Order: sequence, then C-alpha cells, then structure tokens
Amino acid sequence: MKFRHFALGAAAAVLAGATTLPVQAQDTIYVPLLTYRTGPFANSGIPIADGMHDYLRMLNERDGGIGGAKIVIEECETGYDTKKGIECYESTKGKNPVVYNPYSTGITLQMIPKASADKIPVLSMAYGLSASANGNTFPWIFNPPATYWDGASAFVRHVAEQSGGFDKLKGKKLGLIHLDAPFGKEPIALLEALSKKYGFELKLYPVAASDMQNQGSVWLNIRRDRPDWIYNQGWGAMNPTAVKEAAKNNFPMDRLVGVWWAGGDDDARGGGDAAKGYKSLNFHAAGTNFPVIQDIQKHVVDKGLSKAPKDKVGENLYNRGVYNSMLIAEAVRNAQKITGKKAITAEDMRKGLESLNITDARLKEIGMDGFAAPLKLTCEDHNGHNKIYVAQWDGTKWVKGSEWMEPLTADVMPLLNAAAEDYAKANNWPARTEACQKGS
Repeated sequence: MKFRHFALGAAAAVLAGATTLPVQAQDTIYVPLLTYRTGPFANSGIPIADGMHDYLRMLNERDGGIGGAKIVIEECETGYDTKKGIECYESTKGKNPVVYNPYSTGITLQMIPKASADKIPVLSMAYGLSASANGNTFPWIFNPPATYWDGASAFVRHVAEQSGGFDKLKGKKLGLIHLDAPFGKEPIALLEALSKKYGFELKLYPVAASDMQNQGSVWLNIRRDRPDWIYNQGWGAMNPTAVKEAAKNNFPMDRLVGVWWAGGDDDARGGGDAAKGYKSLNFHAAGTNFPVIQDIQKHVVDKGLSKAPKDKVGENLYNRGVYNSMLIAEAVRNAQKITGKKAITAEDMRKGLESLNITDARLKEIGMDGFAAPLKLTCEDHNGHNKIYVAQWDGTKWVKGSEWMEPLTADVMPLLNAAAEDYAKANNWPARTEACQKGS
C-alpha cells in the first residue's frame, strides 16, 4: 500500500545552537484516511480524498488543529480493493488512530469485527452495513447521516410524491441498476420489503465491475422491461456510463435517481447536454458559497497545499469529503470536551461520536449554515437517519430539486433492527459491554 503524510507536528525540532533543554512533544491526533486515487473508481475517489484532506488541513493551518492538538493526516491507497484496505488498517492501527474511514462497503464489512476487537471506531459515512446504525449491537461503528436503506426509502418516497401518493405506487415498475458488489447490493433487501408493502414491482439490473463502461446489455433489458423509475446505486465509472446510456435509450432523465454516491459532477457531465434533469439524493450542498469552503480556499488551496484543481473545489463529491471530515473534527471536539484531554484516544473518540450533536447554531459557527441538516447521534442510534433531498443537474451544476424529506423511518427501523439481530446471531456477536455515552 502507499502512504502520503500531509500534516505532521508530532515533535518539536531543536534550533541550531539552542541549549539542549528537554523537548516537549506537541499534542497530536492521528487520522488515517483510506483513499483511492488509483484504480477503476479513482474518478470518484479523488475528489472525496481531496475534500477530506483539505478540511483537516485547513483546521491545522487556520486553527493550529483541534482544541490545541495538531491533526496528523495520512492517506493509505486502497484502490477500492478490500484486501489492500485491510492491509492499510493493519499497518496503521499501531499508530494510535482515533477513527477509520474505509470508504468502501467491502472494506467496512471486513473492518466491523476488527473494530470491535481493537476498540477503534469506524466512521462509514453514509455507506457500509445499514444495520450497523444500531449502536446497541455495533458500539464501534458509525454511519451517519443516513443509511443506504434510508436512501432507498427516500427514493421510494420521492417516486410516491411525484406520482400523487403512496397508493399510486401499486402496479408501478421500479428498477435498481447497481454495482454487482456489496455496496450495490446493500439496498436490495429494503426495496424488496417496500415493494411488498406498496405493491410496486422491483426489477434488478446488476452491473459487474468489469462492465461499468459497457452497459449495453443491461440497458437492453431496461428497454425491454420499461420501468417507470430507476434508482442508480452506482459508483466510479459506472455512473457517467449509466447517465449516458439513459440518454441514449431515451429514458426520462428526471426519473433516473442516483444514490448520493452517484451524484458527482463528472457523473452528470457524462451524459452531455442530454443529462439535464438527472437526479441524485444528497445530504449536503454543492458549491463554494459557504464560509467553510472559502476558508479552505484561503488557507489550503491558494497556498498550494491541496491536490485538488481549483475549479473542482466545491463540486459535490469534494464537498462530500469536507462533510465527512467535519464529522471527524466535531467528534474530536466533543471527545475533548468530555474527557478534558487534547490528544484523545480511540476510546475517547467513540464517546465523542456516540454523543455527537451538531445543531443549526453549530453549523453556522463552523461556516456551514445551509450546507447540511443538523445531526444527533445516541448510544442506540449511530446514524441519525437524517433528512435527505433530491439534487438535480441543471446542465452545468447541481441545484436543489426537492425539499428536505425524512426517510421512511417507520418502514426502515424494524427491518434494520431485525438485520442487526440477524447479524449478531449469525456471527456469534458479543453483547455490548461499553457504557453508553450520554449527550455532552
């Protein structure tokens, strides 16, 4: 695996000619980032890696870190490969990381038992195992602000709203085009349950990783089946290809709705002029018209400390990385407040995540007013099941295509809790022994 060190500060240097006084090590917080700037998913992985790095680097440059502790940022290249991802985990866990960001559902699934054994929290931000939102079963896994099941339910809600009500779903045909991998398969169980409840027919269209840019046969099946709406659980090169094929096959673009990972600017651009109207779920804003993004531009990008091209800063997936690192930083601050420490441990970080409460007022304080919805996690709920909105491509950029909407929580939660129980039984999972951290 490949490593990149971006922000150090673990030791102070003795100036030439200075007396040999004891050197006081600076308080640091180690945050490894499992990223993929290479491989078949690099076009999606690069902007997220840039956004994650740049927000944390901005905190170092502007504030000297978090709460008096410098952030040590280290990227480990996974290529979106599960084996490489676990190699990254094993090679870095001895450096006292406070949290892991796998950025792959496959890697996350392998890290769930490791996190429990090693007592290092995993932040699988809006990806991974949906059932891991259950904090009673998974005390070391956090997947805010919404699960894949929440997203799929929001898609169904959007279809119902556009059709005139949930009763109008009966007899409709909804398709799921998805990467044939754990990530792509994750919403299937939820959609199957909702199809039985609301009476729509579900059609599945898997796309092998080797065929992401060759979806002709899949779209022949779509033309044959004529679904009324399609949900796209795609990633990487699959997304612009799906948008392009939808346009080529005259599928109504405003009835193709991507999961939030299918909402990259380059994903929509893949369809050219015909992509106008394409939709994607989202839980944060795109654009640079936010103080937080402007601070990143000032303290990181303009100083040449970012790998991101200046014209890519503020695009949707770049801002996704910013949002992810904001969650890390706010959990660190919360853990510092709870423990009174500057240099927190992984176990402290779990407490910080488990009582995270990001209000509208706090979002405004950190330059994110209007950027995202408030978020609150608890011992029992490691996700929040937050509001989602539909973004829509206007031909050049993402704009708001719906109001914020709640997931179908009443439908999702019983299934999610049952899935957590099934996981525990199937894996002989230990009962939770960690004390619950109440709100700070």
